Amino acid sequence: MDMDQDGLERGPARTSPRDSLFLLTNLVRDDGMPLCQARVRNLSATGLMAECERRVAAQTRLTLELRGVGRVDGQVAWAHGERIGVAFDRPIDPRLVRRPVGSGEGHVLPDYLRWQSVRGR
Repeated sequence: MDMDQDGLERGPARTSPRDSLFLLTNLVRDDGMPLCQARVRNLSATGLMAECERRVAAQTRLTLELRGVGRVDGQVAWAHGERIGVAFDRPIDPRLVRRPVGSGEGHVLPDYLRWQSVRGR
């Protein structure tokens, strides 16, 4: 197995390119019991790596919400301390997570930006 920068062994080989980011989400077991809050560190179409507030065992079935994507079901593929790798049941489009929040309609610039754009003319 490969070793990552922290000296921890990685889980199984990845099958999709991954994108580094920082995103908070709540992990919930498939029976509805809340597990913990997690910090998503990288994301791909088929899974993610996250740091959790507490240990979550490999093979745990769970659900999480990703901004722009919605509910995602999956299984913990590997766990090393508070870090986990989750394999999604179905691929997602990870670009949706990075889209700006809001529809764009009715979008209003904050006052401080509006003032700068008027002043800069």
